[in-house]
Amino acid sequence: MGWNPVKLPENMDLFADLEKEKHFYFAHSFYADVKDTQAKIAYTDYGFDLPAAVQKGKIYGTQFHPEKSGKTGLNVLKNFYEICKKEKQKDAD
Repeated sequence: MGWNPVKLPENMDLFADLEKEKHFYFAHSFYADVKDTQAKIAYTDYGFDLPAAVQKGKIYGTQFHPEKSGKTGLNVLKNFYEICKKEKQKDAD
């Protein structure tokens, strides 16, 4: 529980315009063991590479709490909003 640095891959839409590593707030005792090789994954170090966020197609998930992660978390939520807005526009066209 607390703040952990997350290594942010350049190809994950949720992290657009963020640096290569940012701190996010975690509060959990569970983690996903991502076995899908096509999923994009951001990691944090918990003595092993713990999946902190995943993206596959239109599915996004975070292990951390963006709403509790300050300005950086707000940027992630903004990016998610922009992703949804683009998808809605595609559906309308």
